[in-house]
Amino acid sequence: MPAREVGVLPPERRRLLLQTALAEFADVGYEGASLNRIIGARHMSKSSFYHYFASKEALFEAVVTDIGGAFVAELAPPGDDELAEGDFWGHIMRLAERLAELSSGDPGFMRLAKLFYLPDVPRNPGSPLAKAAARIDDWIDRALTIGRAGGAVGDDLPIELQRRLLRAVLWAMDEWSVANASNLDHDEIRRLSTAQFEAIRRLLAPGITPLR
Repeated sequence: MPAREVGVLPPERRRLLLQTALAEFADVGYEGASLNRIIGARHMSKSSFYHYFASKEALFEAVVTDIGGAFVAELAPPGDDELAEGDFWGHIMRLAERLAELSSGDPGFMRLAKLFYLPDVPRNPGSPLAKAAARIDDWIDRALTIGRAGGAVGDDLPIELQRRLLRAVLWAMDEWSVANASNLDHDEIRRLSTAQFEAIRRLLAPGITPLR
């Protein structure tokens, strides 16, 4: 069952609290995260915190839901109609470019991505990370189906195998990028994004020559 919030924190105080919590979770993990450090940084008492959040799990869910939702809105992944309009790989390339910009320009984005790979976070069915991962996989499935229908994605392999390959490649690349983010500058992140795009394109598109 999703963690329950018990009150409504004013928007700006909520935003600052969630940003502080995101940094704490990303830096020391879910189990190591200290509510005392989080609320102390925001000059909030425990009684005040528990008026708004029932538990650390509820706070973590709010971090993933609120901050994750804001980043998705900023990223603006192409919808089904856009992908089907005839510029499939152009849309995917621009999405990769936006991801690179967010990754290099906003530390919060990489902190949020890091949460997906922490070993101790709640990830049971219905947890915020499980739901977020399911939404990502659903978008991948729809994009793959649309790409195949429009001829931008090859149909030489069964679609279920393509799904597995694509998910494995995307999540592996993302995990490596998150783990090495502190050692990458803006230009390196952009080059890595281009390399990732080309790898996916070579994997899926029929008769593709790598971009120069």
